[in-house]
Amino acid sequence: MSENKKVRVRFAPSPTGGLHLGGVRTVLFNYLFARQQGGDFILRIEDTDQSRYVDGAEQYIFDCLEWCGLIPDESAKVGGPFAPYRQSERKSTYRQYAEQLVQDGYAYYAFDSTSELEAQRSQFPNFRYGHENRHLLNNSLNLSAAEVASRLQQNIPHVIRIKIPVDDTVTFTDLIRGEVSFDTNLVDDKVLLKADGMPTYHLAVVVDDYLMKISHAFRGEEWLPSAPIHILLWEYLGWKADMPKWVHLPLILKPEGNGKLSKRDGDRLGFPVYAMNWTDPKSGDITRGFREMGFLPEAFINMLALLGWNDGTEQEIFTMDELIAKFSIDRVSRSGAKFDFEKAKWFNHEYIKKADTASLKPQILSILKEKQIEIADNYYLDKVIAIVKDRLTFLQDFWEQSSFFFQQPVEYDLNSVKPKWSDVKTDFFNSLIGIFAGLQNASSAELEAQFKKLAEEKAIKVGEVMLPFRIMLVGGKFGPAVFDIAQLIGLQETTKRIETALKAFTG
Repeated sequence: MSENKKVRVRFAPSPTGGLHLGGVRTVLFNYLFARQQGGDFILRIEDTDQSRYVDGAEQYIFDCLEWCGLIPDESAKVGGPFAPYRQSERKSTYRQYAEQLVQDGYAYYAFDSTSELEAQRSQFPNFRYGHENRHLLNNSLNLSAAEVASRLQQNIPHVIRIKIPVDDTVTFTDLIRGEVSFDTNLVDDKVLLKADGMPTYHLAVVVDDYLMKISHAFRGEEWLPSAPIHILLWEYLGWKADMPKWVHLPLILKPEGNGKLSKRDGDRLGFPVYAMNWTDPKSGDITRGFREMGFLPEAFINMLALLGWNDGTEQEIFTMDELIAKFSIDRVSRSGAKFDFEKAKWFNHEYIKKADTASLKPQILSILKEKQIEIADNYYLDKVIAIVKDRLTFLQDFWEQSSFFFQQPVEYDLNSVKPKWSDVKTDFFNSLIGIFAGLQNASSAELEAQFKKLAEEKAIKVGEVMLPFRIMLVGGKFGPAVFDIAQLIGLQETTKRIETALKAFTG
């Protein structure tokens, strides 16, 4: 590959279900590298396995990337100079290359039926189609040319398999791992073209990367065992000089560190592993996503960036522009990154704190709508968001942290009040009602000053009436500064709540 070749990277998911956070991280690293290098980021849909295709999954992928702000330069949605970007629409492209490999002696026709292969697997539990047994099986390596031609003419079902060399070593350079080598004796003859004429991933990824002029191939390290097949295909097709540079990303591990993070781990430990809610079209089961849990996309992206990469400093909060400027492959770790949900929550909390009210309002309005709360005063809502957002880990926490701004408490934490209640406190709050009735448009500071002045006059410690006052307004021992609450809900509503609570406290 020419050193001056334009940077072109791709994400090539299969439309089979939810988009795992590991997949989004692969997109992110592709995107950051392309933007930094002034290159192109391509989204290619790898739908060659029609048996696993799931309706709605392709649109779901586009929706996820749009939510994350990782918009491809070329895709099936926006088009581009190398269209089509769905492999199912490129079906006619692949056979010619598979046939070329057969003609050049690098691949062969295999006519083995499903029952014949099942018989082999029954007889040999660790059966694999390769150099040890291919001379014994039903393929063009063992049949005469006339017999092969006859079977092809009769359209007898067959696949095309790569012929892996014996006693050889495939070596390539990975930009994260350095030099990587594979013993070809441990690699089986993978199918390149299936009986239905569709390519497998192995053939399609190489052909499409070549035709789309991909310069760097970012993918998870779980694809490392397939690398020798792909390296050989680049060589056998005569394209080795144009082969992309390889970047095999470390796995995202379970929180305990032993093995790849899976949906099952999320279910077990109570956190999402998909970017957005995924609804299984067959069962209707919904798998919760980061978006629906209340993550901001900026926080989600920042969290993912630091799973396996760092810029060498102590910095943890990065804007997208900073990530683009600072990203480098040599700072990507070779080892897996443990997923820490508590850290993910911290990122989200930090981003909610610094978010402007306008950006949070659409989702918060949706939350209020679910609670059947109608908002007539947008200025009031803006004030509530501003006063509450520092207390939110997820946007879904908004109702729990702010319901008292929209309705009077339904119940009170009486256990924190009644055991220490006294007539002196009743008298204090009755007097406070009178004082508040004479105030108009008072600031929270003025309310606090009046409250403390009354406590001094009544010879009562401020702390003894501060907690009851909070519980009167919000129902429990939580919420922002209590005088900010009183000022925001208004003195008429504050007085009403004091009167209602006194009946509960003294009843």
